[in-house]
Amino acid sequence: METQRQIIFHGNYFTDFYLRQPEKVQEKIEFVFKIIRNVQSVPKKFLQHLTGTDGLYEIRIEFESNIYRIFCCFDKGNLVVLLNGFQKKTQKTPKKEIDLALRLKDEYFKSKKE
Repeated sequence: METQRQIIFHGNYFTDFYLRQPEKVQEKIEFVFKIIRNVQSVPKKFLQHLTGTDGLYEIRIEFESNIYRIFCCFDKGNLVVLLNGFQKKTQKTPKKEIDLALRLKDEYFKSKKE
């Protein structure tokens, strides 16, 4: 099976988040990454554009009754850049998490230019 997308990390934000999760949650994250890597049209259930942002997406992970979000953006169409992740405890995504993701996204593209 040909890979549709490559996933890379920007900084340690995602890794730090990932390592704090229980093994079962890590497995679910890996499962969703596999879908993102290999499925041409990823279902909105797993990957959705964040309304009102410039190119910020959230990877959506549900495990048991917990909801996790991993922010990411695209670079060159098929490169997925992971930014930060968090466990969602309310209906609305916390603004500070979105602000952090946007800052990391800017940082990523700025570091590429240098």
